[in-house]
Amino acid sequence: MAKIQMKNAIAELDGDEMTRILWKLIKDKLLLPYIDLKTEYFDLSITERDKTDDKVTYEAAAAIKRLGVGVKCATITSNQARVEEYKLTHLTPSPNGILRGELDGTVFRTPIFVNNIKGTVSCWKKPITLGRHAYGDVYKNCEIKTPGAGKAELVFTGADGKEIRKTIMEMKGPGIIQGIHNLDASIENFARCCFNYALDQKISVWFGAKDTISKTYDGNFKAIMQKVFDQEYKDKFEKAGLEYFYTLIDDAVARVVKSEGGFLWACKNYDGDVMSDMIASACGSLAMMTSVLVCPGGEFEYEASHGTVQKHYYRYLKGEKTSTNPVATIFAWTGALAKRAELDGTPELADFAHKLEKATLGTIEDGIMTGDLAKLASPAPKKIVNSWEYIDEIASRL
Repeated sequence: MAKIQMKNAIAELDGDEMTRILWKLIKDKLLLPYIDLKTEYFDLSITERDKTDDKVTYEAAAAIKRLGVGVKCATITSNQARVEEYKLTHLTPSPNGILRGELDGTVFRTPIFVNNIKGTVSCWKKPITLGRHAYGDVYKNCEIKTPGAGKAELVFTGADGKEIRKTIMEMKGPGIIQGIHNLDASIENFARCCFNYALDQKISVWFGAKDTISKTYDGNFKAIMQKVFDQEYKDKFEKAGLEYFYTLIDDAVARVVKSEGGFLWACKNYDGDVMSDMIASACGSLAMMTSVLVCPGGEFEYEASHGTVQKHYYRYLKGEKTSTNPVATIFAWTGALAKRAELDGTPELADFAHKLEKATLGTIEDGIMTGDLAKLASPAPKKIVNSWEYIDEIASRL
């Protein structure tokens, strides 16, 4: 069989632990037999990032900018335990934080619905897409562990040399200080990405923050989102029969769990990180969610929205075959291939991506699934399989 040809390459960002094992398995069983796969490969394993002092991560970001499309495996963000486990030279920063900082995009995550998997929030009839501002906040923070009593200050020195200084706290003893930032231009890009995505998907937009407490920081988000909407999108939304509204983040959470779904929930960076996992888990599994970073320059980076499945990896190292769900990783590849096809005008590649998704979900709907979905399946699954068996089942349908 002649393989499907690709005109241009995709930036391929490999990762860590169990998802790295699945990454290779998906390529070997589901992609390479059918596609003359063109990628520029970057090893974003924790040891390689440590060895290159994250040069490889910045090179990967540059490749996504140049190629227009990237696909990323899940990666480890190190803590002290990981430094000791992998014998790292230093604490490595979040690779996702670096990529999102370089690309200044918005992450859109949408749960994958399957007919025989019933989520835990019974009123959700349609998927909730979560739009996460993927720049700044705690992911680009500066922190100090203070040794004793003293004055903590926030200082800004302008390009003209003028200084703005505020006292954070007169500290009575040891403590901690954290400084975070954001940029008006990045917030404007976030607003436009959300409103454009909503118009494309024909869904309304909700945005929640905490401007009652954070009157300047969150208040700035609220004001910029409203300004961009009023000046550029209000008429378009009215014509499409869609709405945009702002509410406090705690009110947004309360509304979301009582809604029918079918809207875009725009969130600041940390809120989006936490709430996307909540939505994914409530819909069945963290592995049943798509994730794409949409950038203002027109670049797209597709990824698995969950972690590296550490516990399953340790079992794998002992020789066990684990029942790790690879759906999100498969959909990262299909999303990237479909976008590459769209940009290059190669419909046969787009058709393949669609058929791989259909075969992946069709396997679950036929009652064959990994263990994470089994308790939520209705009717009960015919067969609970390990990752290798599940991918073989997909391959047989493909």
